[in-house]
Amino acid sequence: MAHDDTGTHVPGTAIDYVAVEESPTFVEHKRRHRRFVFPLTVAFLVWYFAYVLLADYAHDFMSIKVIGNINIGLLLGLSQFVTTFAITTWYVSFANRKLDPAAEKFRTELEEIERS
Repeated sequence: MAHDDTGTHVPGTAIDYVAVEESPTFVEHKRRHRRFVFPLTVAFLVWYFAYVLLADYAHDFMSIKVIGNINIGLLLGLSQFVTTFAITTWYVSFANRKLDPAAEKFRTELEEIERS
């Protein structure tokens, strides 16, 4: 956004996207997103690779029968799907509550500036 000396937007000028990206509200928006996504991604990858390593190196453990022919390996494998759906649901809920309203506000402000 182009601004005059008082910090007011100058109509008819191009949007300064670098300034928007460096604004405190946008920086906080990115920080909020990263604080949610990065730890969850690391946790899921650790869980996923633990399963892969167990499947490859802990055959005796993974083949322990729980109920009938259902073993620990099968339960852990199916729980990978449950975990994926749970994380997706959690992220969508988080985005709907925290990220989307702020993103909508940014978009509205930029569209207003673009129209002026």
